Amino acid sequence: MSRPVTGAASDPTSAAPDGAVPVGLDISDPVLAAAVGEGMQRVENLLHESVRSEYNFATRTSLHLVDAGGKRFRPLFTLLAAQFGDHDAEDVIKSAAIVEMVHLATLYHDDVMDEATMRRGASSANARWDNSIAILTGDFLFAQASSLVSELGVDAVRLMARTFEALVTGQMRETIGADEGEDAVEHYLTVVYEKTGSLIATAGRFGAEFSGADEVHVGALERIGRSIGIGFQISDDIIDIDSPARESGKTPGTDLREGVRTLPMLYALAGEETDSRLRRLLSGPITVDHEVDEALELLRTSEGMARARRTLDRFADDARAELDLLPAGPARDALARLAEYVVDRTR
Repeated sequence: MSRPVTGAASDPTSAAPDGAVPVGLDISDPVLAAAVGEGMQRVENLLHESVRSEYNFATRTSLHLVDAGGKRFRPLFTLLAAQFGDHDAEDVIKSAAIVEMVHLATLYHDDVMDEATMRRGASSANARWDNSIAILTGDFLFAQASSLVSELGVDAVRLMARTFEALVTGQMRETIGADEGEDAVEHYLTVVYEKTGSLIATAGRFGAEFSGADEVHVGALERIGRSIGIGFQISDDIIDIDSPARESGKTPGTDLREGVRTLPMLYALAGEETDSRLRRLLSGPITVDHEVDEALELLRTSEGMARARRTLDRFADDARAELDLLPAGPARDALARLAEYVVDRTR
């Protein structure tokens, strides 16, 4: 089964579609919080305008997920990156709307591949209509995003084309699996970068670039987006194993039941010291509840889990190192707290 790495699970925060700053991101500075909140409202307005079509049905299916609210992390990250230049620039708002439209498009496609029936508390588009409508709506959103990005210039079009390519090849890699002889962990990290990190990295570059930030800052924010994007997926892998349902809001062991091999599992399978019983349990999907519980218990104390946590720490450290290149101030402080949150949410 395909795993929706680009979907809701990989997002750190939730936001209502009213421009409010999402819960989970601590912006203690009131001026920054107000600026980001106002920017998010402008993004929300542009999103609604940009998905409208002369064909009313296309508008209705596109608004299905836009109006569902849910995650708005990518435009939020764009707006934070813009704080190192002119954050009010109209092109910043356009670029923030673009990355969210692209993300929404991937969700329509993900739900078809995963045969999902729910998305953001409502029926998924493929369940409400059918697979063809969901796919076409995703394509429509890609088209609308492409139209909007063309207003930002050739370089922006080129960057978004490379991001589209990464999103698609990441899904292909995940669907096909690692080649014979390919390192499974490296394959996993490539998939996670392409499916999640690439778009968040683009969000960081867009926000910084279209605010007129220095090129050193543009590059740093792009790399911060990459590291945070990968880090959030790794933290989701850990949470699926090591957090009780009452804390995470998710049923532990979902990946085990679906036969999805996440980073702690891959490390466990690669380790010579791994318990033979755990190896047998990880050989395929687990359908019996007590075996899921057994596998979770073994994974929690495994070297695979310890190595996954160290890898998560490494990506968080990479993000922190890039923060040192940015000017001190409330925006850098907010990004630093976000890097901390990547790790802290797994504790």
